[in-house]
Amino acid sequence: MLCNRADEGQHAGRLEGRLQAARQRTFVGRKEELAAFEEALCTGARVLFVHGSGGVGKSALLGRFAQRAAEADRNVLMLDGRVLKESPAAFVAEAGAVLADDRAVLLIDAFERMQGLESWLREQFLPVLPTGALVVIAGRIPPGVMWQVDPGWADMVRIIELGELGRGDAAALLGSRGVAGELYEPLLTFASGHPLALSLGATAAGEGAAISTAVAVRDSTVCSRWRPPHDVVAALLDQIVGQVPSPAHRHALEVCAHTYMSTQDVLRAALPGEDAATLFSWLRRLPFVEAGPYGLYPHDVVREILEADLRWRDPQGYADMHRCIRACLTERIRAAEDSDVLGAVGSLFYLHRGDDRRAAPHVWRGAGEVYEDVFRPEDAEDLLGLATEQDSGTVAVVSHWMARQPQAFRLYRRAADGELAGASAWLRLETEAQAQADPVAATAWATARANAPLRPGEHLAVYRSWVRECHRGFSPMMNLIQWRAVAWFLRSPHLAWSFVAMRGGDRSSGPYQYYDMHDLGAHAQEGDAEYVLTAHDWRAVPARVWLDRLLATGAQEVPATHEPKLVVLSQEEFRDAVRHALRHLPVHGELAANPLTRTRLLAGRAAPARALRELLEDSIRDLGRDPWAGKPHRALDVTFLRGAPTHEAAAERLGLSLSTYRRHLNAGIERISDDLWRRELCA
Repeated sequence: MLCNRADEGQHAGRLEGRLQAARQRTFVGRKEELAAFEEALCTGARVLFVHGSGGVGKSALLGRFAQRAAEADRNVLMLDGRVLKESPAAFVAEAGAVLADDRAVLLIDAFERMQGLESWLREQFLPVLPTGALVVIAGRIPPGVMWQVDPGWADMVRIIELGELGRGDAAALLGSRGVAGELYEPLLTFASGHPLALSLGATAAGEGAAISTAVAVRDSTVCSRWRPPHDVVAALLDQIVGQVPSPAHRHALEVCAHTYMSTQDVLRAALPGEDAATLFSWLRRLPFVEAGPYGLYPHDVVREILEADLRWRDPQGYADMHRCIRACLTERIRAAEDSDVLGAVGSLFYLHRGDDRRAAPHVWRGAGEVYEDVFRPEDAEDLLGLATEQDSGTVAVVSHWMARQPQAFRLYRRAADGELAGASAWLRLETEAQAQADPVAATAWATARANAPLRPGEHLAVYRSWVRECHRGFSPMMNLIQWRAVAWFLRSPHLAWSFVAMRGGDRSSGPYQYYDMHDLGAHAQEGDAEYVLTAHDWRAVPARVWLDRLLATGAQEVPATHEPKLVVLSQEEFRDAVRHALRHLPVHGELAANPLTRTRLLAGRAAPARALRELLEDSIRDLGRDPWAGKPHRALDVTFLRGAPTHEAAAERLGLSLSTYRRHLNAGIERISDDLWRRELCA
């Protein structure tokens, strides 16, 4: 229908007038979009294309456009794609009046319902409009690329992506709906600026919807979460997500909502048998899905409602999806290219963001503000400048390691301008001599030697970081620095100890307690600064066990079984334990007390004594497959598998002198011990 200022006056005494007044009171923000419309009203002959996800406020914005146009004595025609038939004839029948009206403003809502008319509008209908007419098209799907490629339209169309409200405008909307007190912050956190979610949340709050149990989010700060009622979830799903093409598409959305950022690899693992490439392509075209540095992710409120719906509707399906994605990400961390590993680590920890437990040291906003880069020779000056800014006493050490282990460094730059804002280094030490030029590294080596020395083939690592003051604490940069540390933890074979060096009083130090890094009392002095070294012995608590303990605390996880701390044996102690176990192979109690049952070889085995016996028996049989080890194998077989009562009896069965038999037996034991020792170091 056409409306003008006279029509507006007629509504004053009607319910419609009161409805419009209420809508105006709760309309907040959108200053840039309103300014663009005002400019178009003045210049004429222009098309505005507004696109955004469902419920983000497109219809409300068109309503305000209509009001402004009427106030400017323009003739307004509003069309709704939800009720208009998708055909050129039907469109002309409804909108034909604007073809002869130089002051017409045509507002088209829900254009995604008539998307098939886009080319016809651009090529046939719009070019014949009067020069003073203005058209605004609003829909969920962005306009086709031809609007910008065609040089005729390039200067005549303005494309506006309508996003969520800023925090101030979102707060104003809640205030206009009467929300205050304890529900204010939880609702802002849940809705994340989405107008429809804010409005539905405000209504539910007014009807008494409760806050969920408080969840600690960092240090001593506690934040309450608001769990939307099921009717709010259902309404938001209908309005924002709508219908999806198939169950596979729905599952892909749920996977995308559950992960930090989704890739085709994750979809392929979570949805076996489905076309991951097609589903990924479909996801990236959705108006509420964005592309980030590590994959695709949905808008916050979409993530919340998809998660809430699946968790409520299909708890077992939710738990199965969680376990599948976790297994996929764990494997990706171990196998991914170096440039891809941070995304896998971040996604793994994101799976556990809602656990009701101790605070996790991650922030989930600001992805893309900072990026990681490798160190190059031309970066040396910037890196030394960063070290000088943090502590001039560390400059010589940074210079030392830049020359000897340049591959150990990672740089963190601001995406906006490329400025160096932080750096980290994973310093690998295999000998004591390597550590002497660095007081922190020397202290780490001495601490390891005093507690559990390195064994042949093992190494330790010292992780150091340098961060500008404004990025310390909980920040996207600290996310990357921590995730890089976790990647090193999980991807470093033969790692015995890791130490994280933190300057005393640094407010970035707290997160490493979360990662089961312990202060063993080792402090190092470097220049005027004191550094605290937190440590982890990866032989005592291997990476797999460490990760399970760290993450298996959520409600969707099967509770982790208690696993005793593993022992760290020297090679000689290990050989003695193998000899003792072989001598007492049939005796369950002796095997159960053997220290080999608490090594990485048998970590996690439900019946360690039986597992040790099977391990030794299999090792003897495997030795028999070596054509060069026939004599040692026969000595082991007769002695330990066939139960010869004495060495003399075993020698007699083999037709050997006692001394020759013992030489063969010792050679066999030594061969098995060496093989198992190599497996222990690589476990």
